[in-house]
Amino acid sequence: MGPVIGPLVVAGVLFYDFQVPRLQDLGVRDSKALTPGRRQRLFEEVKGLALKHEILEFSPSDVDKVVFEGRKLRKLNWLEAEAMAQIIRKLKPEIAYVDASDVDEERFGRQIREMLPFEVEVVSEHHADARYTIVGAASIIAKVHRDRVISSLRERYGDFGSGYSSDTRTRRFLANWIRERGSLPDFVRKSWKTVKRLKDESEQQRL
Repeated sequence: MGPVIGPLVVAGVLFYDFQVPRLQDLGVRDSKALTPGRRQRLFEEVKGLALKHEILEFSPSDVDKVVFEGRKLRKLNWLEAEAMAQIIRKLKPEIAYVDASDVDEERFGRQIREMLPFEVEVVSEHHADARYTIVGAASIIAKVHRDRVISSLRERYGDFGSGYSSDTRTRRFLANWIRERGSLPDFVRKSWKTVKRLKDESEQQRL
């Protein structure tokens, strides 16, 4: 959810309970704890073992729309809950383990359940990608998919760093883009505070 550049990617994987030890044997865990090369290899193995998998991609404009226009409790966390509910509807698991993005993990799980047309046990917890192997597997699918999108953007537009607002290269890339073009590219989340601050600074410099 954090990057200022690129899409929001949500993924889900469907496995039988008895398959989880196999994932553990492969070294599946939270994608953030893996090297890029290891994630790439596990991406193919997880997809090959999964009964089903689903990937949803939301463009920066999709993200901006809910941030700018969504009412209270109907913003970015709601979009992610809606995405997870959509994936659950497609995968139809008996139990769904989700990484809660809301500060209130119970509310997040309740929101998902309310969007489902059938009964599913939803286990909604913070840091679920580190706690549950199955969520770690889904995080690998989402991370590798997003990394590939980011790689294609870099090939087209140049090195903009990690795409996170904390990255000096990313901030410098955005500042230069705004200064040279007077606007922002469509692959940037314009609703992020960092972007708004850079735009304000650019406008002040032109005055």
